[in-house]
Parts: sequence; C-alpha cells; structure tokens
Amino acid sequence: MEKHDLIVIGMGPAGMAVTAMAANMGLDVLAIEKHKVGGECLNYGCIPSKALLKSGEANQITKNLKEFGIKLSGKTEVENPLEIVRAKIGEISGNKTMKAFKRAKLIVDQGAAEFIDKKVIKVAGKKYSADKIFIATGTEPLIPPIPGLKDVSRLTNLNIFAQKDIPESLTIIGGGAIGSEMAQAFSHLGTKVNIFQIDDHLVPSGDKEAGKVLEEKFKKEGIGVYNNIKINKVEEKNNKILTTTELGVFKADKILVATGRKAILEPLKLDNAGINYNKTGIEINNQLETNIKGVYAVGDCNGKALLSHAAMHQGMLALMNAINPTPIKKFHYNDYLVPWSVFTKPEIAQAGITEKEAKEKGMNYQIVKEEYANYGRAIADGKTEGFVKVITNNKGKIFGATIVGEQASELIHEWVLAIQHDISMFDLMMTQHSFPTISLMNKRVAEKWMMNKTNSGWIPKLAKKLI
Repeated sequence: MEKHDLIVIGMGPAGMAVTAMAANMGLDVLAIEKHKVGGECLNYGCIPSKALLKSGEANQITKNLKEFGIKLSGKTEVENPLEIVRAKIGEISGNKTMKAFKRAKLIVDQGAAEFIDKKVIKVAGKKYSADKIFIATGTEPLIPPIPGLKDVSRLTNLNIFAQKDIPESLTIIGGGAIGSEMAQAFSHLGTKVNIFQIDDHLVPSGDKEAGKVLEEKFKKEGIGVYNNIKINKVEEKNNKILTTTELGVFKADKILVATGRKAILEPLKLDNAGINYNKTGIEINNQLETNIKGVYAVGDCNGKALLSHAAMHQGMLALMNAINPTPIKKFHYNDYLVPWSVFTKPEIAQAGITEKEAKEKGMNYQIVKEEYANYGRAIADGKTEGFVKVITNNKGKIFGATIVGEQASELIHEWVLAIQHDISMFDLMMTQHSFPTISLMNKRVAEKWMMNKTNSGWIPKLAKKLI
C-alpha cells in the first residue's frame, strides 16, 4: 500500500488549489480525478459557458451597430461556436494545466476513489493511505421529478457544450445563473429560447429588482421568460421536446435542465470511514474538517457555497489549517465573504445581504442606489441598463451590495473588500477613482450617500451659519 503525505480526491477548483499549493511546498501529494483535471468548472461549467457567451456577444454586437453609427452590409452566419469553445477548453486544460501539477502524483480516469477506512482509500483495486485526506468531489446536475423528464433526451451543463450544432429552439428549466447565461448565449447565436421556472424572478438567489432588469433585457432580445410556472410533463415526439405547462404546450428541439446541483457522495463509501454527511453534503466544522480528524471536505461537496472561487478559497484554507501545528490561529471559511456573479448582459453581482434579507432581519438600514443611466460613461458606451444598490446605515457601515449592469462582476470586489474589512461609505467616497471608468459607479453611490446626509437634519443649518 502506497503512503503519501496528502491525498486529494477530485481535481476541480478545490482539489486543484490543495494539490498545487501542497506540491509546491514539497509535500508528497497523491491527486485522484475520475475523469478530467479541472472538474466541472473548467470542462463543463464556468469556462466553456463564458466562451459561448463571448461568441454570442460577438454576434449580437453586429446586430446593434446602428447604435454606434455603423452600417453593416449583409448578415453574420453562425458556423461553429461550440467547436471553438471545445478548442479553447482543450488549450486551457492541456499542457498549461498539467504543468502546474508536475510535482504531484496524478491518477486520472481510472475510476472513483472509495474509502476503506479513516485513512485508507482504494482506486482501481489499489490501496493508498495518508495522514491528511481532502475530499473535493463536487456536485452534479439535479434532475427535478417532473413527469417524463428523465425519459427524454435532455441537456445539462455536462453535455450541452458537446453538441455539434446550435439548436433552432431551446427550452430551459431553471432561471438561475446557468439557465440565464445559456439562455442569452444561445439566443444571441440565433436560437429561439424559452425559460420556465417556479420562482418569481430570474436569478432568484439575488435581488428581485436586479432580476427584473435582466428579465426586461431578455424580453427585448426575444427570450421568453415564464416565472411561477409549474411544468406538468415533458415528452419527446418526432425528435421534438414537448413541455406541457398551465399556459399550454411549448415545442423545442432541445431541453436544458438547470435546476440546481447535488453532491456526489455515493461512490466515496463514506460510511466505511465513519464520515458524517447529510442530503446537502459532507458535514464539516468551521475549519473545513469532517468529524474524522485529518479528513477535510472542500468545495461543493460540503454544500456551503456552490461556487468555484469559494471552492478554491476553501481548498487554500483547509490546507493551511491542516499544516498548522497549533490551534491558536485557524482559518474559518465563514469569516470570508463569498460574492457571486452572473455573466449575462447586463451582468448581475452580489456581495453581502440583499434588500430582502435586510428586511427579513428587521435591520435598521437605508438603501442608496445609483442608476447607470445617470453616468456619462455608461451613456457613451450604450450600456445604460442597471444600477448599483448598497445596503448601509446612517453611519456608512456597509452590509451588502447588488449590482446589475456593465462590468458588475468586476465592480463587486470593491464592496467585498469594504464589507470584509469594515470600510465605510465615507472611506469609499474619499477614495479617488479614475474617470471615466465604470468603477466610478461605486464612488458615485458613496457620494450619493454623503449628499443624502448633508441635505437633511442639522448639517444644512450649520453649513449656512458657518458660511
């Protein structure tokens, strides 16, 4: 039986973070991946979806050239965007990715790892042991119990990028990040798209007002959005997918299921090691350690934050905790704010709490909001949809920020830093931002907060007296 310092099970974002850092420190690392290094994020999720969105955006730009005073003779023809997406993924996951792990021992595509006991696993009939084991097996698409759905030729993020051609029509179940991004990507490439969901607005985990801005954009682009809709059944007839709802039957060439994720736990045989788990994932403490000392669960498999950047961050924290010889300074994953972004046009990004959550908690708060349409750079760019909305209070403490609009996914990080390190609205207002950058939108919100303070209460009276 082979003995190693560390064993990492799963080479998605979390597992890659642990493996790269540990191997760079000179530790003897065994990394196991049952399919492809990079996991879902690189091969079936974050990266290919962004590549397809970029293809769709390029095509959409040609349709809007008149807005910039440019005339186009003829029209574009969608040829092979999915082939190009696959080529880009191959380039990323080729030598560049493998080179980063040359100091570790990799076992790829030899089957799933399973626990024999607390510190021993088995892969393809061979046993391996380590004092520290990191489980990073991720999640897989959740298929809801809609009558007939499991019997039709359905798409998920696992196979949508493997298609040969762009479909003429597409039904999407689910209006979260995956459903919304794929709806716009395919629509921009010429597909007729309809989205159905049980929630009352797109990107339901976020701000309702932001979701409605995106919905209006979708409707302008010809995407059908059907909220609060129950699907009665799905069936396949004559190579078409028929989706029956209370509004009638919708026909499409393909159907994409984007209704959430579930942890991949069964192949691990966690019971052999006595590792506790529940329906949402592997149970961990705030140091990302399971109930078995020296065994950690990082990334989506623990169900805490189903986001690639959270997985990478957890991998880093877990390794730092594992090699720390003292209990004095341990890193707790819940001490770090987790932002998220949806890469549609306009983008949506969130950090901290939403307005709805502030209301539910009965907080004493105020909303400061600045519209993109009020800023000259956004008008010049023709990107006036959206807003920056901040949950704050009279003292300028920041509790949350919602952004819907151009470069929202980039702007959100200033608010992450502010919330995590208790930087106030006044501090942001006093920070110079280069003009005319889109990031100046953040400063404009802080300025608006200050203007609200100075035009009410005792301040105007004092100012007049001093002048």
